[in-house]
Amino acid sequence: MIECFEPLIDNESKLLILGSIPGIKSLEQAKYYAHPRNNFWKILYTLFEEPYGADYEKKKNFLRRHHIAVWDVIKHCKREGSLDTAIKDDETNDFDWLFKTYPNIHTVLFNGTKAYQTFNKKVGFAYKDISFHKLGSTSPAHAIAFEDRIKDWEIIRRLMN
Repeated sequence: MIECFEPLIDNESKLLILGSIPGIKSLEQAKYYAHPRNNFWKILYTLFEEPYGADYEKKKNFLRRHHIAVWDVIKHCKREGSLDTAIKDDETNDFDWLFKTYPNIHTVLFNGTKAYQTFNKKVGFAYKDISFHKLGSTSPAHAIAFEDRIKDWEIIRRLMN
């Protein structure tokens, strides 16, 4: 059984980015988006025009400074490999708890289709005062040019201004 990580969140978080569940590289390193070809961190640093660094503690501080939280839709599941298509027997995280505990969250962004579809099917979008947006996946399994990924994720800059 694969378990998700604890959310990277604090009381100042306004925007929540949800993935499906960590892949093998992330699980091995116990870090969100640890696969070296996953563009998640590079996209965020590019959007905020800050120099990208590999230090995970600095990445977490970057998120806090920009009031961004990160978590996953799926709490635990069975999966061979890292592909979302292989996910079975999944259970979602407790979003009622999350949104009550962190009421400053006003926007939720989904990193890819699986996160969006699972949330839609098992949780739903009935949360008042929260907007939801599906973005293209940052995973290396989706061969998309970096510039095209940036265009999709630019909504973050607009939402945070």
